[in-house]
Amino acid sequence: MKYDYLIVGCGLFGSVFANIAKKNDKKVLVVEKRGHIAGNIFTENIEDIPVHKYGAHIFHTSNDQVWRFVNRFASFNNFVNSPVAYYKGRLYNLPFNMNTFYAMWGVKTPAEALAKIEEQRAAADIKEPKNLEEQAISLVGTDIYQILIKGYTEKQWGRDCKELPASIIKRLPVRLTFDNNYFNARWQGIPVDGYTRLVERLLEGIEVRLGVDFLKEREILSSMAHKVIFTGPIDAFFECCYGPLEYRTVRFDTQIVPTENYQGVAVVNYTEREVPYTRIIEHKHFVFGAQGRKDVTVISREYPEEWNLSKEPYYPVNDEKNTRLYDQYATLARTREDSRNVIFGGRLGAYRYYDMDKVIEAAFDLVRREGLHGPENLI
Repeated sequence: MKYDYLIVGCGLFGSVFANIAKKNDKKVLVVEKRGHIAGNIFTENIEDIPVHKYGAHIFHTSNDQVWRFVNRFASFNNFVNSPVAYYKGRLYNLPFNMNTFYAMWGVKTPAEALAKIEEQRAAADIKEPKNLEEQAISLVGTDIYQILIKGYTEKQWGRDCKELPASIIKRLPVRLTFDNNYFNARWQGIPVDGYTRLVERLLEGIEVRLGVDFLKEREILSSMAHKVIFTGPIDAFFECCYGPLEYRTVRFDTQIVPTENYQGVAVVNYTEREVPYTRIIEHKHFVFGAQGRKDVTVISREYPEEWNLSKEPYYPVNDEKNTRLYDQYATLARTREDSRNVIFGGRLGAYRYYDMDKVIEAAFDLVRREGLHGPENLI
């Protein structure tokens, strides 16, 4: 066998593991079905503006080790995610904070805002929430739910909030401060040179083959390495023998607009159910300096859609039915002979939604389970 590890997929999980394995003097081959590296964090230049091809990705973490690691491969700007919500012609700051409550109710103090929320929660009198709607109202009241949660959530998941489990919304942060920073993480930002360049640096000196579908060539490819790190869909690896796991997918409508500044902020969420897209991303606002261009901007509208096997899987539907189905595939992964030397990881391999820092933490965990020197020994 020529390689110690064959890594299927060069998104963030596979690329981080590949980088550390190589530093441990392991021979690594990375294969990727798409024609480009970096998975869903791939950025491409359109009109000299770095465009997040598969949706907005804002790096944020409170993990010092993760932050020091990524800064070896990229310089990050100090972008702060401060999205705005649009509802029936009015704008509200996100996350829910005093700016939001002032725009909604005209309240000026934390005590007034909290009293308004408590009044609506008490009026609803929901003791044991049976669905997402009841859970949200029991947490933040009816106004916030109706204006900022209901329509957006129904578009995102393709069903009425009364049909969604309460577990989807375990808590809703309410900030009684005038703070529009969406994340509570210690660090956040976006690579100055884009995520694609970050992944290029992770993969320097590593053999990468693009346009290779592992599942069509698994016998030959698997024979080339002692172990396979598979970051594709776990159900697809087993030919969906128990049936496909479910996802929600997203269609992106990206346009070049002949104006300097389309919406004044990177992200605007459209929370009305009647508006078919969930948000508009204006990519130049992610990068300081790009705003200076006077003649053009690039925007992307995001349309959530029902998923099928011909579409890109984005958001795992982690309800009870799919959790049971995933457990069946996870059992196969541990017991079936053809997966004996296969390790499943990443968003699709683990069937769970990850923030980027959590993807990197998961790759670090795998490094340690494999008995390799971890990032703490390499930084």
